Amino acid sequence: MCESYSAAAALPVVSALVTIFCLPRHAKHRAVLQNRRTTTLSIYPFKTFMNLLVLVVGLLLFLGMHSVRIFAEGTRTQLIAKLGPNGWKGLYAVISLVGFILIIYGFGIAREAPVILWESPRWTRHLAALLTLPAFVLIFASQIPGTHIKAKLKHPMVLGVKLWAFAHLLANGRLHDVILFGAFLVWAVFSFRAARQRDRALGTVYVGLGVARDVATVVLGIGAWAAFALYLHLRWIGVQPFG
Repeated sequence: MCESYSAAAALPVVSALVTIFCLPRHAKHRAVLQNRRTTTLSIYPFKTFMNLLVLVVGLLLFLGMHSVRIFAEGTRTQLIAKLGPNGWKGLYAVISLVGFILIIYGFGIAREAPVILWESPRWTRHLAALLTLPAFVLIFASQIPGTHIKAKLKHPMVLGVKLWAFAHLLANGRLHDVILFGAFLVWAVFSFRAARQRDRALGTVYVGLGVARDVATVVLGIGAWAAFALYLHLRWIGVQPFG
């Protein structure tokens, strides 16, 4: 997988890993975190700041590395020439992994001391769940070669990231949610633009090879979405999208 898209590929597991490794696993405690109505900023300002700092540093490292081709293609070329392809890939992988771990851990601890910016209406949770349906299909379209979806949209995974992040911004009004999903949304916007510019510069053409591939993409995307929305999201994240 090319380096521009490993960030997008990581998204389906980010939320799950947050809960599995970082959050209290007791259902009652998760419900308390989900339904908390008071901000902790004025009560524990230093703790809240440090929790968010871990998340922000993780995002800077992870998305920063995944933004090199967007904002510093020349620097990337120089580093590859200096370190060699394997050296660059190793540096890229290590920094991305450190950032990814910090995102998971920082988001997890931030949920334990949330800062409420606004209360999203309950219906936004349902809307977000529906918006993620095409996001799942788009992500699968990026992984199955020769789909007409990819031929038409060029970079469906990044578009799926946009939908995923936007949907979660609609349904969440806590500061750590805004930071996480807002960062990925901004990254996806710039990543898509840069990828389309590279396509035009290189004359890249995406060809659809058969309708059967698109049917398989849609079926797999809907199946994965249904499993996650109706069962895994509650089990892993502690939030029922349609509850």
